Order: sequence, then C-alpha cells, then structure tokens
Amino acid sequence: MSEPSAQQVLKQALKASQIWWQDMGVEATVLPPAPKPKITATRKAPAQTAQKETPAAPDISAQMIKAAEQAKAAPTLDALKTVLENFDAGVLSDHARNTVFARGNPDADIMVIGEAPGRQEDESGKPFVGPAGQLLDKMFAAIDLGADDLYITNVCNWRPPGNRNPNEEELAMCAPFITRHMELIAPKLVVIVGGVSLQALTGKTGIMKTRGQWQELDIANQKTPALPLYHPAFLLRRPELKKDAWRDLLAIRERLSGL
Repeated sequence: MSEPSAQQVLKQALKASQIWWQDMGVEATVLPPAPKPKITATRKAPAQTAQKETPAAPDISAQMIKAAEQAKAAPTLDALKTVLENFDAGVLSDHARNTVFARGNPDADIMVIGEAPGRQEDESGKPFVGPAGQLLDKMFAAIDLGADDLYITNVCNWRPPGNRNPNEEELAMCAPFITRHMELIAPKLVVIVGGVSLQALTGKTGIMKTRGQWQELDIANQKTPALPLYHPAFLLRRPELKKDAWRDLLAIRERLSGL
C-alpha cells in the first residue's frame, strides 16, 4: 500500500479541522484549493526595439533667423502682412485661426502696441475688438483721439494656445516683425499697452511701476517717445486704477501738443 502524497495529507487535515469547527458551532468556510503555479516561458528580448518616430519640434533659433530675414525684406505694410500670414510660427500659428495684423490709420502719428490677440481678435483678424478693445477706444476718445488718429497692433500677431501670454522665445521670434512694423509706420509717439508689450519693446518688466513713465524707442535710428499704459483688460478687473490711466492719457495729450 502506497503512502499518501503531501497534497492528500493536506486535504485530509483541512477536512478534519473543518469538521472540528462545525462541531464547535462555528461556521467554517471551505477554502479554495491553492492555485497551481504558472509556468511562464522565458522569451528572448529582440535584438533591436523599434522606436516610434516623433516629429521634431521646430527649431526656434531657425525661426528667429527666418523671421528677421523676411521682416527686413518686406518693403510695405501689405508685404509685411503677407509675410506674417504665411510664416510658420510653430504652436502660435498652428493654433490660431487668423493672423492679427493691425487696424486704424497707417498715417496716424500715434502707434498703439498691445500684447497678443484674444479670442475675438483671433476670430476677426483685427486687434483690440473685444471688451478690452472697446474700453481702449473709449479711453482715447476721452482725449479726442479717434480711429483716424491711431494705428493699433500687437507685439505678437497670433493668439497663443489657451489664451496664455507669449513666452520669451515666442516674443523674440516676433520681435523682427514688430520692429519692421514700427519702421514702416514711423510714428511720432508710441503707446505701449500692457506688461508683455513693455518687456518686448523695452526689455523692462513691471507695468505697475513703469506705467506713466516716458520711454524712448529706437525706430529706424530715430528716438521716439513711448508711454506704457495699463492694459484695458487689467483695468476691467481693477477699475479703481482708471484714475492712473486717466493721468497717463492726459500726459499723452500734452506730449502730442508739442510734436
């Protein structure tokens, strides 16, 4: 007679313990049999793993060089607009519906330069047409300046994804375009609207401490006065600061009288 295997002995012991617990009035749960160990075959790793090819991100330095070359070569405003409409600005132009160029009178003495388009500007292809733009128009109307007295554009001509601010690399890429834009307009006075445009045009930061302080821009080797203003979108959130904006507008009117 052969001896029971270890598995049979284990089953007998388990059954005996269950009977004992039942006799003692305790519910005994039948345990499931232990799972059999899985035998997995070892596979040899392939000699070379195929890697997915991901499209390379545009070289921002190459884009900057291309922007400088094309902007410099634009002889007119129409030519510059065409260059911008056909320029590959990476994520900026990829996500934008329209290239937002300018609105107003190209022969005006005042050039107003904002930050970047918002949703309504992106849809219309014109800068400052939403609530902030409407407030900007009212601000200038308060010192008797209308559409014929102003030429309005932005330092960035495409709406950034998610309505974020353009980053430093994007501003550097856009710099040749706004530089050429100013050269072609040759304004007598520039109004810098918002902190992003302040940094892009002057290299300075902190619109809260810089607004109302006259700056100088070198436009085609000519020193041109420029005054930073709060962005009207900021004034819509902080209406108590409109008194500061009013003082800045009066400073613009006074400066114009001397030009």
